[in-house]
Amino acid sequence: MKGAWEYVQERAEEDWLIGYESRAFFELTNQAIAQLNLAKARSPHPPVIFLAESDPIHFLAKFIAACAIDCHLFLCNPTWTDSEWAQVRALAQPSLIWNETTPHRPNFIARMGFQETQLAIRNSQFAIPLICIPTGGSSGTIRFAMHTWDTLMASVTGFQQYFGVERIHSCCVLPLYHVSGLMQFVRSLTSGGNFVLLSHKTLESSPLPFNPADCFLSLVPTQLQRLLGSPILAHFKMILLGGAPAGSELLEQARRLNIPLAPTYGMTETASQVATLKPTDFLQGITSCGQTLPHAQITIRSVTTGEVLGVNQTGVVTIASASLALGYYPELFDDSAFVADDLGWLDERGYLHIVGRQSDKIITGGENVFPAEVEAAILATGLVQDVGVIGVSDRQWGEAIAAVYVPIDINLTVTMLKAALENRLSKFKLPKHWIAVEHLPRNAQGKLNRPKLQQLVSSTVLTKQLTDAVIPAEFESEHQYKHGESGL
Repeated sequence: MKGAWEYVQERAEEDWLIGYESRAFFELTNQAIAQLNLAKARSPHPPVIFLAESDPIHFLAKFIAACAIDCHLFLCNPTWTDSEWAQVRALAQPSLIWNETTPHRPNFIARMGFQETQLAIRNSQFAIPLICIPTGGSSGTIRFAMHTWDTLMASVTGFQQYFGVERIHSCCVLPLYHVSGLMQFVRSLTSGGNFVLLSHKTLESSPLPFNPADCFLSLVPTQLQRLLGSPILAHFKMILLGGAPAGSELLEQARRLNIPLAPTYGMTETASQVATLKPTDFLQGITSCGQTLPHAQITIRSVTTGEVLGVNQTGVVTIASASLALGYYPELFDDSAFVADDLGWLDERGYLHIVGRQSDKIITGGENVFPAEVEAAILATGLVQDVGVIGVSDRQWGEAIAAVYVPIDINLTVTMLKAALENRLSKFKLPKHWIAVEHLPRNAQGKLNRPKLQQLVSSTVLTKQLTDAVIPAEFESEHQYKHGESGL
């Protein structure tokens, strides 16, 4: 199997990297390889590279360079806080930190005690180079899914086969250190397709430097919501939607606008999607995550016994795939199949339906409630821009449902929300606490930071006087509190 650098060498004279000269990218990558070879020569062990480059072109060149030599590569978010860098440092000691295109080294590295010449490397059981992709940041704990070039390529092959395409042209508006952005680049590079980097704002106002009819675009629900007014979306070959649950009203709006949406199911651990609903099915009104891609196998297992369930039976989503990560650094997975945190079911046609995350489940008065269902119902009222639902400790019910929402109209009341939900949710699924904010804590992929949301709700509910509640200091800058009411 060809490696990443071989693909770049073969395509050095092609005009495939839209907006940047391919020959210049080749030279940039070649320089990065020379840098790494110098670092490698200083140690008998394979170097451990932390890649925290903020410039996307330099990130890609350094990614290719790291794949070209015998090293372990950790993709890092350049905006991580000191505490997050501390988590990462506790997992692995880097030989080299690549985070700037200039010799200047940011202060956070000095504060964390990183040293440029540090060559102490944990003894590794891995004979093959690892590509470690971060996951779990929204849960408060950063982990790295250990991939290899082979697992990434398995994902590319499955994508090609499922959609019946040879060359994959990609328009990327997602972070490259995240699997959703990285895999767009890998697909285009290795399939002979074109690759263009844009900001999602560019899609709203500017003429595009490529033909969208040939191009795959990947979005998260919050980006799709912002871009619905842009007519360009309907002209893309396909728009893959993932990263977080999308509300039914948002999906219906996309249908009305004839947007070729392809809702996907996948994760960092599987090197992106393992199930996707094709646009033809989506536009016909089918609601699901679609069928399983050829490189993967999805089964639904009993929560209690682990036995494989039949069609239309809800259980734990279990995935076997050639694109499955080896484990979370530095531990290997115990089995060849990955047990996800998601609950779902397969219908008669093999279409996957996701109910919600097991760990997010709220048990109120003995009833199981999944936040995704309640969030979708609230969004479907058309009264809120965004919403997050969690459980909060309650003496009477065990847990009470709390909804934190961003109202569209400042005059929106909880009474109006309850009335709009009357025929959408069973009574036991209705939130008992309502808190309005200006923004919800979401990451770049649109995933809700539930630990932060839990802190917000708990501190607010405990005051017993929600309208006078004081939001914890860490929320003041990014999540300004507006008002709250209790339904108890």
